Amino acid sequence: MKRPVLGITMGDAAGIGPEIIAKALAQKDMYEKSRPLVFGDLKIMERAIKIVGSSLKCHGVKSVDEGLYEPGTIDVFDLNNLPEDLPFAQVDGRAGKAAYEYIESACRKAMDKEIHAIVTAPLNKEALNMGGVHFPGHTEILGHLTGQKDFSMMLTSPKLRVIHVTTHIALRDVPKVITKERIGKVIALAQETLVLMGIDKPRIAVAGINPHCGENGLFGDEDERLVVPAVKEAQEKGWNVTGPVPPDSVFHRAANLNEFDIVVVMYHDQGHIPIKVLGFDSGVNVTVGLPCIRTSVDHGTAFPVAGTGKASPSSMLEALNLGAQMAKVKFARELAE
Repeated sequence: MKRPVLGITMGDAAGIGPEIIAKALAQKDMYEKSRPLVFGDLKIMERAIKIVGSSLKCHGVKSVDEGLYEPGTIDVFDLNNLPEDLPFAQVDGRAGKAAYEYIESACRKAMDKEIHAIVTAPLNKEALNMGGVHFPGHTEILGHLTGQKDFSMMLTSPKLRVIHVTTHIALRDVPKVITKERIGKVIALAQETLVLMGIDKPRIAVAGINPHCGENGLFGDEDERLVVPAVKEAQEKGWNVTGPVPPDSVFHRAANLNEFDIVVVMYHDQGHIPIKVLGFDSGVNVTVGLPCIRTSVDHGTAFPVAGTGKASPSSMLEALNLGAQMAKVKFARELAE
């Protein structure tokens, strides 16, 4: 197939999104493996290019086919929805609303198969809500826009991958939401997504819910009631699944001993903390279970350095590379079918 088109959403323009996109797309090899198309605001991207001191040029387009997709030029699907003087490092409803519109536009193109993957720069959740968009984050927005309910958040770094059974809910609500069926679904999503990433026979660990996986009922029976049967059902499908594994050892076994390719985690911080300890600047967020591929940086808008040109593009580069790789595998498979 041709190089996949990556729809890159600009994120909250008061943060570092436009700057890390400008830095990432200065890498010529990005154009050897993909056709990057920014969904955003042309004048804001031009401002970001000046801030990072780049010689890149912007090319505004109104359709995917109009893109040049060549090094030295950033193609921008221009929604023209922000003022040129939007202040940096401030929660602004205009930026939140605009960021949602970039996602909505890219998602529409992905659903129409005009682009092959979505790669997102960071949102500010407060600005999003101030702009009248009441979602906790990208994952839930994309689930809504694609009409999907069985989706999950996967985080990847050079040493560790995790996938979440629950994400943006209060810790007190986690036990109410976890079911055997949900755990089984997330195991299946892990299996399917790692195959897309080029791992033919993924080794999947399922972290326990309670300390020491409940210690034979001393600390709760949820692991025995919920995790054990979900793991058995996955094993009966021929998948290499182990669990429940105590949460205080599973990440060491995956990251340092290389026993597992991914860990199924039960709640937000159980997965986010080890990922960010091991690879804060290189993590990638993948939404799995959608009809389209979506990868993202695994950090926020970084208001303290927004507008300075100092932000690192490492996570954005990782997200772009992974998006291109997954798109290549997915569409090669579809052609073969």
